[in-house]
Amino acid sequence: MDGKLMDQRQQAIRIWQAGVDAVDGQRATKAVLDDVPTPDQILAVGKAAAAMARAVLDYFGPLPTLVVTKDGHSGDLPEDVRVIEASHPVPDARSLEGGRALREVIEAMPADSHVLLLVSGGASSLAEDLLPRNTLADLEQLNDRLLAAGLDITAMNAERRKLSRIKGGGLLSHFKGARATVLAISDVPGDDLAVIGSGIGALPDSFAFQASTQIVASNAHARSAAAELARNEGLPVLADEECLHDDFVRVASDLGPRLTDMSPGVMVFGGEPTVVLPENPGRGGRNQALALALAREIAGSADLTLVVGGTDGTDGPTDAAGAVVDGATWGDGAEQALQNADSGSFLDEANALLVTGPTGTNVMDLIVAIKR
Repeated sequence: MDGKLMDQRQQAIRIWQAGVDAVDGQRATKAVLDDVPTPDQILAVGKAAAAMARAVLDYFGPLPTLVVTKDGHSGDLPEDVRVIEASHPVPDARSLEGGRALREVIEAMPADSHVLLLVSGGASSLAEDLLPRNTLADLEQLNDRLLAAGLDITAMNAERRKLSRIKGGGLLSHFKGARATVLAISDVPGDDLAVIGSGIGALPDSFAFQASTQIVASNAHARSAAAELARNEGLPVLADEECLHDDFVRVASDLGPRLTDMSPGVMVFGGEPTVVLPENPGRGGRNQALALALAREIAGSADLTLVVGGTDGTDGPTDAAGAVVDGATWGDGAEQALQNADSGSFLDEANALLVTGPTGTNVMDLIVAIKR
């Protein structure tokens, strides 16, 4: 790779990372805590749960805290914090442990208490408390089917709520205290609390406690920060849109002509594409699939670089956030990899994977396209 293209690659990653950093769970939560009364109990659930809980503990000092998060996402929390790590995107037995623990803690809170509930994406899989006559096998099969079907997150979470005692307002229906505060990082279109984490932080249909809810970070915030850095580095921003909500092949075909025809500058896109998986999928997630499909669209464009990544730092059941592709990425074996849902293997061989580690946030996906 020549020096100019390498510099462009690094600049594109830097702009993408600025978007992710702007919605860091610790930073976004800390920014709103001046308006939150001291809680008696912290409950944090989702991929950004540890970062959000850390902000609260740093602000208020030691408090009873339960964190339910993804494997490897618990961060550097105090030893007295109870942490339950579970599986994502398909739940496991620890997910049931986490969901049950959340319900039991909230049920035990006294009448004059204040609970602070911190919610982020991933909670649908990470914490569950099943309705009677449903089993872990039922839950696993449901999630496997939903993930393979190409449904958007709103439709998936509507199905998940049907099995749950704690989703769709169910968790807070068990709260008999005086005040509930919900702070959420949105990983869904429209930033609807009833959809984030299948509504684990949503208010029940009827309740007697004081309640306040707030979205503290979203895809729009990430895109805005990425666009701001691009402008500060002297690059015109040609697009800033949430438009990735479709099958990844259609997203790629829609964006392809815009990218190949773009003037020098930066385009920023957000959202969450869907993927229909074959019976025996290979390695990768939706961002790696979209990145490779976009590489096909821009093949031969010598002056274009794309960063396609999940803002949580992971993509499906992999440790990559996505990929960085350009006009030379598409090549022998790429079409077969795309058909076999094995984009990750091809991109790894091409040294194109984007690996960030857990980011402490989750606001759907982010694309940065740069042409200099």
